[in-house]
Amino acid sequence: MAQQITKQTLIGEMLQMDMGIAAILMAAGMHCVGCPSSAMESLEEACMVHGMDADQVLKRINDYLANKDK
Repeated sequence: MAQQITKQTLIGEMLQMDMGIAAILMAAGMHCVGCPSSAMESLEEACMVHGMDADQVLKRINDYLANKDK
């Protein structure tokens, strides 16, 4: 079964899970994924700071994780 994240998953945890997630976050406009403080933010917190819809970003990431091994 593919890994899944939640809105409470920390950015740092996601990037440890799969560095491909960084490209999704950056494409969404979250260009600070390499910033040390972002590693301790949840996806929901980071989306709020950047004015993004956390549910949409979460769906893109989980779709990527579900389909990457196909």
